Amino acid sequence: MKKYSIGIDFGTLSGRALLVDVTTGKECATAVYDYPHGVMSDTFLDGRRLPPDYALQHPRDYIEVLEHTIPAVLREGGATADEIVGIGIDFTSCTVLPTAKDGTPLCFDARFQNEPHAYVKLWKHHAAQEYADKLTALCAGTPLLARYGGKVSSEYIFPKIAQTAEEAPAVFDAAAHFVEAGEYLVTYMTGASCRSAGMAGFKGMWSDADGYPSDAILTALSPRLHGIVGTKISGEIGYAGECAGVLTEAFAKTVGLCAGIPVSVPCIDAHAALPATGITDTGRMLLILGTSACHIFMSEKEAPVPGICGIVKGGLLKEYYCYEAGQACFGDHFDWFIGNCVPASYTEEAKARGVGIHKLLREKASALRIGEGGLVALDFFNGNRSVLMDSDLSGVIVGLTLNTKCEEIYRALLEAVAFGTRTILDNFVKHGIPVGKLLAAGGIAEKDPLLMQILADVTDREIGISGSAQAGALGSAMFGAVAGGAFPTMQDAARVMAKVSDVVYRPIPENVAAYDALYAEYIALHDYFGRGGNDVMKRLKAIKANA
Repeated sequence: MKKYSIGIDFGTLSGRALLVDVTTGKECATAVYDYPHGVMSDTFLDGRRLPPDYALQHPRDYIEVLEHTIPAVLREGGATADEIVGIGIDFTSCTVLPTAKDGTPLCFDARFQNEPHAYVKLWKHHAAQEYADKLTALCAGTPLLARYGGKVSSEYIFPKIAQTAEEAPAVFDAAAHFVEAGEYLVTYMTGASCRSAGMAGFKGMWSDADGYPSDAILTALSPRLHGIVGTKISGEIGYAGECAGVLTEAFAKTVGLCAGIPVSVPCIDAHAALPATGITDTGRMLLILGTSACHIFMSEKEAPVPGICGIVKGGLLKEYYCYEAGQACFGDHFDWFIGNCVPASYTEEAKARGVGIHKLLREKASALRIGEGGLVALDFFNGNRSVLMDSDLSGVIVGLTLNTKCEEIYRALLEAVAFGTRTILDNFVKHGIPVGKLLAAGGIAEKDPLLMQILADVTDREIGISGSAQAGALGSAMFGAVAGGAFPTMQDAARVMAKVSDVVYRPIPENVAAYDALYAEYIALHDYFGRGGNDVMKRLKAIKANA
């Protein structure tokens, strides 16, 4: 009998399932489902305008992903329910929601259907910045803060919970638990409570040695948070690849599976891609390139590095320290540019030639010499995650003239994210953490050769490419296979299931030299706007909030 695992990857705008043969590693079927409610950042469900920096989602969308994609991959892959050995889930993080005691999201309760704080706060919900700043001050000078690069992000769970506590106390009081969306889904599927070491560690400031931040710190953040650890934040911590629970009869029937199938403890979406590229030990960094970007590797030692997202023992694999840095804006700002700044003539040309607008702009941008546009941009359009850890920063393009062309701006944006990546790599090296071979995964890594070559040139490093177009889902399927007993360890699973492409992007020496000059200008702007030289971005954001 054949044996398969299913990996389910929940991103910012959609979720996808992947069916994988655990004997051969063959990816047999995939299915994608777009979230019907998308991201609520401007208006709420009832049409009310949301405050600045909100990013909410509806948890019903996640359930629909399961209900649509699992049956679809079974049909397409020709697998039967009794051939599924395990399921793994990854999810964007920190994506948090309040639930009732039985795990039901509070927004399903009629009392809270019209309360935004009862819904999911997506990872890029940055409206909790004031609470993040307060928590940073409360943790100043502690080893705890050093593990998180010296600054608490508004993307973390406690600033988001504190915002709910202070701004919607009725929701906070009614919530029995605050959980990550991935943890919620595992409970929904299995009935078992679940806490993920990776999610708790990177986004909840938890460590296996010290637990969560002290009650004194959390109470100072918001008096309502007194005693939250052990009550609203509860449950035994588990590690990805461990069995969190097994499918209930009711859920299994809904999606056409058998009750009793093991489900892995969930992991962060970007992190799931590491084992999919064969990274199950130290010495290699993975760049996960999507709407945002994560830069992740594992090490046998812990060494604090300013400006990174975190260092967590067991953050991915239990035996290693996992390091993460990231860029809050990557593919997002290309989509912003396409949606708002491209002339009709370019759209018409793309349509006439039968190509997508991104492909047309890449073609035009690739014909430009480095520096020809006279532009440099900052990749702060969604704030800066690393190395500045400041969500109040915003985008900049310098050098615009009346002769500037659309493709010149597009190329400057491509170069900006590459420069942002270089600041992260240089920061690790500066603080004594060597960065080994680079691998890249995600849709951008697969589909955008111009950007990948720019990344190689800007960083002066070779970059290999994942062999799977669904690296996150594949990694989750691997964790599911281990949880289901198909392999004893992730290293064993990787030998069968991991995939790396033959494609390698190598730096071109003359391009490296040309980009060094542009990078110097990027760093000058990066530090001027990001390190207090001019806080105009924050002042403008305040003016906007008061308008």
